[in-house]
Amino acid sequence: MSGGFTIALDRGGTFLDVVALIPPDLYNNPPAALLGNAVVVNDEEGVQVQLKLLSEDPQNYQDAPTEAIRRILQIAESREIPKDEKLDTSSIDSIRMGTTVATNALLERKGENFGLVMTKGFKDLLQIGDQTRPDLFDLSISTKPSLLYELDNVVEADERVSLEGWTLDPHSQNQTVEFLLENSTDNNEEGTVAVGVSGEVVRIFRKLDENSLRVSLQKLYDKGLRGLAVCLLHSWTYPEHENKVAEIASSIGFTQISLSSQLSPAIKAVPRGNAAAVDAYLSPVVRRYVENFLSNFHNQQAGKRCDLMQSDGGLVSAEKFSGLRAVLSGPAGGVVGFAKTAYEEQTGIPVIGFDMGGTSTDVSRFAGKFEHEFDNVTAGIKIACPQLGIETVAAGGGSRLTFKNNTFCVGPESVGAHPGPACYRKGGELAITDANLVLGRLVPSTFPCIFGPNADAPLDLEVSLSKFKEITTMINYQRPSSSKPYTIDEVAAGFLRVANENMSRPMRSLTEQKGYPTSAHNLCCFGGAGGQHACSIAQGLGIGLVIVPRLSSVLSAYGIACADMTAEASEPMSDNLSHASTATWDKLADRISKLKRSVGQKMTEQDVRPEQTEYEVELGCLYDGSDTVLQVLYKTESPSDVVPDFIATHLRETSFSMPRDVLAASIRVRGTGKTTNFTPKGFSSELAELTNGTSNSPSPVPSEHLSAYFEFASGGKRVQTPVYALGDGGITKGTIIDGPAIIADTTQTIIVEPGCVAFVLSQHVIIRVGNAATPFQGEEEDPAVQPISEKEDVADPIMLAVFGNRFMSIAEQMGHTLQRTSISVSIKERLDFSCSIHSTDGSLVANAPHIPVHLGSMQYAVQSQHQHWLGKLRPGDVLLTNHPEWGGTHLPDLTVVTPVFHPEDDSQVLFYVASRGHHTDIGGTSVTSMNPISKELWQEGVNVKSYLLCSQGKFNEEGFRDLFAEPAKYPGSSATRRIDHNITDIQAAISANVRGITLMNTLFKEFGTKTVLFYMSQIQTLAAETVRSFFQDVYKRFGGRPLIAQDFMDDGTLIRLAVRINPEDGSAVFDWTGTGPQTHGNFNCPISLSYAAIIYCLRSMIKADIPMPLNQGVLDPVENIVPKGSFLNPSGVVAISGSTIASQRLVDVILRAFNAAAASQGCGNSLGFGTGGKDAFGNAIPGFAYGEAIGGGSGAGPGWHGTHAISVHSTNTRLTDVEVIEARCPLLVQEFSIRRGSGGRGKWKGGHGCIRHIQARIPVNCSIVSQRRVFSPFGLEGGSDGVRGCNVWVRHDPEDGSVTEINMGNNGMVTLGRGDSVRIETPGGGGWGAEDC
Repeated sequence: MSGGFTIALDRGGTFLDVVALIPPDLYNNPPAALLGNAVVVNDEEGVQVQLKLLSEDPQNYQDAPTEAIRRILQIAESREIPKDEKLDTSSIDSIRMGTTVATNALLERKGENFGLVMTKGFKDLLQIGDQTRPDLFDLSISTKPSLLYELDNVVEADERVSLEGWTLDPHSQNQTVEFLLENSTDNNEEGTVAVGVSGEVVRIFRKLDENSLRVSLQKLYDKGLRGLAVCLLHSWTYPEHENKVAEIASSIGFTQISLSSQLSPAIKAVPRGNAAAVDAYLSPVVRRYVENFLSNFHNQQAGKRCDLMQSDGGLVSAEKFSGLRAVLSGPAGGVVGFAKTAYEEQTGIPVIGFDMGGTSTDVSRFAGKFEHEFDNVTAGIKIACPQLGIETVAAGGGSRLTFKNNTFCVGPESVGAHPGPACYRKGGELAITDANLVLGRLVPSTFPCIFGPNADAPLDLEVSLSKFKEITTMINYQRPSSSKPYTIDEVAAGFLRVANENMSRPMRSLTEQKGYPTSAHNLCCFGGAGGQHACSIAQGLGIGLVIVPRLSSVLSAYGIACADMTAEASEPMSDNLSHASTATWDKLADRISKLKRSVGQKMTEQDVRPEQTEYEVELGCLYDGSDTVLQVLYKTESPSDVVPDFIATHLRETSFSMPRDVLAASIRVRGTGKTTNFTPKGFSSELAELTNGTSNSPSPVPSEHLSAYFEFASGGKRVQTPVYALGDGGITKGTIIDGPAIIADTTQTIIVEPGCVAFVLSQHVIIRVGNAATPFQGEEEDPAVQPISEKEDVADPIMLAVFGNRFMSIAEQMGHTLQRTSISVSIKERLDFSCSIHSTDGSLVANAPHIPVHLGSMQYAVQSQHQHWLGKLRPGDVLLTNHPEWGGTHLPDLTVVTPVFHPEDDSQVLFYVASRGHHTDIGGTSVTSMNPISKELWQEGVNVKSYLLCSQGKFNEEGFRDLFAEPAKYPGSSATRRIDHNITDIQAAISANVRGITLMNTLFKEFGTKTVLFYMSQIQTLAAETVRSFFQDVYKRFGGRPLIAQDFMDDGTLIRLAVRINPEDGSAVFDWTGTGPQTHGNFNCPISLSYAAIIYCLRSMIKADIPMPLNQGVLDPVENIVPKGSFLNPSGVVAISGSTIASQRLVDVILRAFNAAAASQGCGNSLGFGTGGKDAFGNAIPGFAYGEAIGGGSGAGPGWHGTHAISVHSTNTRLTDVEVIEARCPLLVQEFSIRRGSGGRGKWKGGHGCIRHIQARIPVNCSIVSQRRVFSPFGLEGGSDGVRGCNVWVRHDPEDGSVTEINMGNNGMVTLGRGDSVRIETPGGGGWGAEDC
């Protein structure tokens, strides 16, 4: 190392981590007084200084990064530098920084006010988003992110552009550019056509009205706004209108103009528009921060160059640092750090990065190439922007420890940096750090002395012990008297075990979701707290090797030091690569060359020389008809390899390939340039020498022994544990240490668990992970967890939390597998599916909360199969069902059930797993599975009571095809139009079940059959006790009177409920007697949906901070009386396709009975379009089908306003983006807005519905299935009702062109002519409380 030195800083939520790399000739051996808590390491490459400060410590400094640089300069120059002195950084070559300033501004909503320009008719598009609610059970929908802009600052630009072709056209020959251009006048549509940037034909219906726009922008400017975000529909391929907006805005004087077409040139208006909004909101904040930071230095110059880390893992010069690219600035440094220090090319073993900080834990993956995500959710906002794939869980050293509802809870609340954990000496609450300290798993003497009011005191063990004594006393008081009381150590260890389970979940998710087994990875731990948990987490995940880089406690900062300068450019494209000609590849090469020149220019502007820049080109590829875009490396020497490479990648990530053409959707060129030459040393060769005995291993000498708590074969206990000092004067390279042991320096503590072995290398500590149950000091081998004995009947609260976490994690992983291996839009993109685990008798154990309407109903589908097949099933059998009398919801929801047998008795079912997914087409008399005109069940397609889908492992495809051909035998009814999709989605459900079985079997192997079955029962008991307590509280609140409520369906059918609570045992009767009879229509509601509505409402009404698993236990205290033949318990004859919409009314009635919330929109507004099907002569005509469910207003409640245009209660499916609809279908969305004034008035106002206005560009069939068109959503406690919805057909007379509006009723099907449209106005939510005068 020569020249000046480099300082890299990573400012996290709790700590600022610093790494300085100083040439030996610039290091002046400072006195100890100047070193403070810094760690100095000398090696052959120079001097490394590690430093850790609190990110915020206003009592001692104003800006942590500036303070860190001051301290580094003091050390390097061996002189004291006053705090108020501007710093001279002329000796520093490079200052590099990752910062949370953008993240914090986004989370705290402290960005800059700006104006927003949207296409006319879509001013509310970003507010509505994809209409999903973030927390299924939060009636107030309080976690939906607030807007970044003020509604008064939105301008609607009078312009309209759309795509000319549509991808679902069965006549694909009509979709070529040449054909579309030649025939652009055939439909007599207004406007002109042009070829967009992507190569697709666009129609400009209306050119931008520049005059009216200028007037509107001037008004914003006159209000004081200087920032502007712009998102016009289809600007990703036709940016001319956005460019013109920018030109006008610039001439007026706007200084921050963020164009969606430049920031994210990709289809999907919502994430692209959010990217522009975030950029406009944060960029001024980021600029101010950089300017303020630079003002602390002479001549406002921080080093010879100052670069900042971006979310994609690359550096950019300070003057080019933008808000959008800064959102994950800090965590990205950690990914670069572990990629550089823990991944070995010679082995190719992928690495999971485990960055455990003070506030949260970041998990990521590296397999030789940085993996970027392009649609990300940050601070609740879906953003289209390249970011490193990082999953965050609210479990860090500062995660708060609480005991609630007989459950050990870790987080999600954090004690933060101020006041911090209890041991920080600032009056904080118990946190993970306190648990480690109390258990002797932290060495106070090596921990930095930066605590207390003067930031100079060590950790306080006594206060941690005192608080743990309090919580232990409280826990023991709540436990049954027959239970053995917990010790303080057992309580602290229990919290750690729960924390480890919480942190393991995203690791499983990150790897399994992309088709990689978690156990096939190494684990690299870093962050201040990572080393204390890594071995335990690795043991739980089956990972064999833990890698701890020397700079692990400041690895994010070191990653920033090692990072490359980057720049990139991208363009949309639309080419069929499967049939690409030489001319197509040549044209692509020309576009890539142009993008490389653009990137090269950006790199030059950042002082990166051309010879330092390397380029990587990726194409965003997808199958024709799919939305799953995968990034595939483009090779200049063999460009056509993109096609087989995409197919291979798709097969790995989704487990299937498709007999379809491969399309290219985007080109991305990324340039990287090295401005430093820090190349970390690998570990494989050193480790091999040490483990093979080819190098001498010195005998380690502990610096001290501590009494520390570990889990052994016979249980947990304290042992005198050797502590080995890492660094100068401590253990040396080549040392081998057997666990249990502690390795520590002043920046980190590494716990070597029993059964593990640590190898100390020159730049790493490598830990081979062994069995946690390895005997110690002569113990006998026993299971790690003692099996449940026949006499035991009391659950361990620690294990309750562990098993609850594991069961839910397995259900979630089943869901990942189903989504990954399915093919249909409904499952893969709209996420209309659920997965569950069931006990021996079919009762629900865990249901990942995907779709609320599935929650209670899946149990009854499984129990029906259990009772029907009792004693007849064998290993490898798989069952299929969807019938309403057998636990079905509506026919499109197909449930696949797999029994799992005892390994020693293939006739004894141990448990079941099940997966349910919505199939868009199952045959029937309608163009979509939501049939508006059905009266009887046969009209709605395939209906199956029970079918043996697989017999002893063999899939009966022929029988399945015959089953799905059945509907065609009925008059006017068609078979499924996409049997290939049905088969793939059913096989995906089978795969999801296999995944669940594998994971459950691992659980049985780890804990023993009796133990797992016992806790299956116990978490149900916990849920039941929670609900009983809730019922008893309700009884007191209502004075013991019955809870009675009723409402009407739009056809006049009465739904009536009486709830009677027994205060003695906390049980309740839900009595639906008095509800009207089943109807000759499609809204009849299978009995399973009444259970689903009850379990959803109970979970929603029980306080969110009370941990309660979702399982059969919720319903154990409930007797559900539903008269046979009623609307809520129909026969197997009448139609039920609208039942999921009808279930919304059940939820409203239950919440009304409990006086919990006013009515929400009470609907799902199922809108469908299509062509084709069976004609009058019985011929199958090719066509397309598209369906969606539209949100409305949610009901207000005591203390909250309703939310606008949102999916409510029973459903939570995503809405397809406007641009995607227009790309796929011959439709033009005229308006998508909030229906202001439709929410009920009151002290707390109901949420407004929305307006969805869609025009047909060719003749199409249109269907609507809806409710609340006759009876309004009710208000409560003096609040007024929400406004009813309406469905309008806007018809153009083909003879005279006159326009008339026709009410379609709540259910209807019409044939739209070209130019006709439908306008769906969805209901608002009811208000709560009388308005204040």
